[in-house]
Amino acid sequence: MYDFEKIVMPVKMEFSPPITILEGDDYNKDNSFKVIHDNNDDEKSEDFNNLKPTPIGKPPRHASSLRHCLSSTRLMVASSDLSADAEVTGSKSSSEDKTEFVPIFRSGSCAERGPKQYMEDEHICIDDLIHHIGSASNIPFPGAFYGVFDGHGGTDAALFVRNNLLRLIVEDSQFPTCVGKAITSAFMKADYAFADSSSLDISSGTTALTALVFGRTMLIANAGDCRAVLGRRGRAIEMSRDQKPNCTSERLRIEKLGGVVYDGYLNGQLSVSRALGDWHMKGPKGSACPLSSEPELQETLLTEDDEFLIMGCDGLWDVMSNQCAVTMARKELMIHNDPQRCSRELVREALKRNSCDNLTVIVVCFSPDPPPRIEIPPSRVRRSISAESLTLLKGVLEC
Repeated sequence: MYDFEKIVMPVKMEFSPPITILEGDDYNKDNSFKVIHDNNDDEKSEDFNNLKPTPIGKPPRHASSLRHCLSSTRLMVASSDLSADAEVTGSKSSSEDKTEFVPIFRSGSCAERGPKQYMEDEHICIDDLIHHIGSASNIPFPGAFYGVFDGHGGTDAALFVRNNLLRLIVEDSQFPTCVGKAITSAFMKADYAFADSSSLDISSGTTALTALVFGRTMLIANAGDCRAVLGRRGRAIEMSRDQKPNCTSERLRIEKLGGVVYDGYLNGQLSVSRALGDWHMKGPKGSACPLSSEPELQETLLTEDDEFLIMGCDGLWDVMSNQCAVTMARKELMIHNDPQRCSRELVREALKRNSCDNLTVIVVCFSPDPPPRIEIPPSRVRRSISAESLTLLKGVLEC
């Protein structure tokens, strides 16, 4: 669940350098220059050997005008120090500039009961993880934590996992050196702790989808059929996989452990293949079971192209495609730049499309600015239709 270009278990996480987001502190990196010139020209070679790069501070992402000014100044300085016979190229390409992106977290959420009699979903949004946990915590970087928990058979499991999962992650011995293993361990510990709660209905269950972000590294953990979708310059990037019993890999795992899939349901009872709780369907703690609480992990490194993340329960995705949700969310953010209103509009749209489940949606923005307008250059390709095709098309339309 932590390899974000592919799904693996578990993944070692690399952290970006610590940066104070609120104060917008600049940090410097060495800038080297590559000089291309005629090897026969010794005088020019000596001149270029004396050329020293000027370190340039990386401004906060929200100071877009300042960033552009610094970029222009850098080019002017470089070109003025060089003769016309030499070509100087800065070591920071456009792709490398993106590696310096520092996300600023803003989130909004909306939850509706929908047509169901009871609301069984829970969710959590923490934009400032260090402030939430405390400055004495061992978290080395600014971060955030989000989660959607789709309960079934009651609210006990969803509420228990919501209230305890983050604490179990932070308290794990492998946190923060190996966050992937810490999250996987926390999912299992939360499941076992719920089974030991005598005051709760341990036959209730919940899916769990979490997003843990440190600096630019985002880890998505999923057990169940909630889904996380990343909006990358208008394109929908799926960050989690729905774990259904009829999925090929899940079916093989279930059948290997003695379970069966009947009409798309695990043992004919449950529509997901992974969940926390549901202890009436599990064996003794620690034993292999067709219904697993082990999450799948996926990891990604955020860049300036990554604009927002949508996390939602299956009530949203049953009636809306990934691309539809990203397109709608982007249009909303371009209008009002409010993730709270954006999540509300996604829920309203799902209700209009006759979603028959509880609805919970979280929208997380990675910048204080709204998504930019995307300019699509006009196509230079002239398209034509043959007379035969035109006649066929007219016939179809007339019919």
